[in-house]
Amino acid sequence: MLPATFNGCMKIIIIGPAYPLRGGLATYNERLARAFQAAGDEVRLLTFSLQYPDFLFPGQTQFSTEPGPIDLEIEVSLNSVNPLSWLQVGRRLRRERPDLVVFRFWLPFMGPALGTVARLVRGNGHTRCVAITDNVIPHEQRPGDRPLTRYFLSACDGFVSMSRSVLGDLQRLGFGQKPALYRPHPLYDNFGPIKPRAAALAQLGLAANTRYLLFFGFIRAYKGLDVLLEAFADARLAGLPVKLIIAGEFYEDAAPYEAIIQQHQLEGRLVRATDFIPNEKVADYFCAADLVVQPYKNATQSGVSQIAYHFERPMLVTDVGGLAELIPDGEVGYVVPPNARAIADALVDFCTHPEKQAFFEEGTREVKKQFSWEVMVAALKEVAEKAIKN
Repeated sequence: MLPATFNGCMKIIIIGPAYPLRGGLATYNERLARAFQAAGDEVRLLTFSLQYPDFLFPGQTQFSTEPGPIDLEIEVSLNSVNPLSWLQVGRRLRRERPDLVVFRFWLPFMGPALGTVARLVRGNGHTRCVAITDNVIPHEQRPGDRPLTRYFLSACDGFVSMSRSVLGDLQRLGFGQKPALYRPHPLYDNFGPIKPRAAALAQLGLAANTRYLLFFGFIRAYKGLDVLLEAFADARLAGLPVKLIIAGEFYEDAAPYEAIIQQHQLEGRLVRATDFIPNEKVADYFCAADLVVQPYKNATQSGVSQIAYHFERPMLVTDVGGLAELIPDGEVGYVVPPNARAIADALVDFCTHPEKQAFFEEGTREVKKQFSWEVMVAALKEVAEKAIKN
C-alpha cells in the first residue's frame, strides 16, 4: 500500500518541455499530465521560458504555432541558462510542498538547472523528486556530459526508465542503490483516431497504387536516415511500386543525405516532408504508411514506435538499445542489424509478401494493449513510495 500522502489526490509538478515548446517531449509531458488528472491528482506542468539558446538549437524554431491545451495548467518560468531562475523556481516549489515532482531528463545540458531545482525542492523534507530518464548517456556525447548528468541524478530520489539499457546505465554510473523501475514508453494516443488509408493518402496528395515506407521524426545522425537511404537504393526495391516518405525536420546539415540521394538517383522514389510535422498531420503520415522504419544507429527507446502502435502500423527497427524490447520480431514487424544490407533484405521481404502487412497489423493490435499511461503513473508513484521507505 502507498503511504497516506500517495493515497487519493496528490499534488504533482511535472518539470520539462510543454507548450508553448513543441516536439515529442512536450507531447509526452502533456499526455502524462492528463494521465495524472485521470487518476484524480492535481497536476501542473512547469516548462522553460528558455529551453536552449538559439545557437544551440539545430531546428527552425523551438515554439509551437498550434493553439495551447485548455485542459492543462502550464507555468512558463524556468530558464535553462539562468541560475537565478533555478533558485527562484526551486525555492518556490520548496515552499509549495508538492507531494511529487517528476523531472524529464534527456540531455546533460539540463543537468545544472534541473539538479539545482531538485536539491532545493527536496530541502522541505516532504517532496519526492523522481526522474523519467530518457537517456543518461546521450546519443551524441560531448566533454563534460558525465559530471552534468551525475549532478542531476544525485539530486533525485529515484528513476523510471523506458528502456532496460538505461537502467543498466544508471547502475554503471553508480546510482543502482536508488529506487528505479523499467516501464515501456506508453502509447502516443493523442494524435487522433486511426484514419482510413485512402483518406490519409488523399490528405497528403499521394497515389493509392503505391506502397509507402515512413521515416518519421527529427533527422539526426544517430537515427540512421543515411543507412536507410543506402538500403532503399537496393536494386531489388528499385523496380517495386514503393516510395519512402521522409517526414521530419533536419536537425543537422542535410548535405550528406542529399549526396546519397543524388548518388543513387533516389529523388523520384522519395516523398519529402522535411519541415516540422504539426500534431494535426501526424495521423495522415502514419495511416498512409504501410511500414514505419526506424534505422537507428543507437537508441534507448523511441516515441515513434508508440505512435506506430497507436495507429497499428507494422514496424522495422534496428537491434540497438531498447528498440527491440518493444518490437517482437516477426509479430509486429522486423528487428534487424543496423546496416543497409539487413534493412534492405527486410524491406524486400515486406514489399514482396503483401500478406505480411495484415499479419503484422493484427500483431500491433495485440501488443499495444500493454502500453498504458496508467502503468506509467503507477510506476512514478511506486518509485516515490520506495524513496520514502529508503
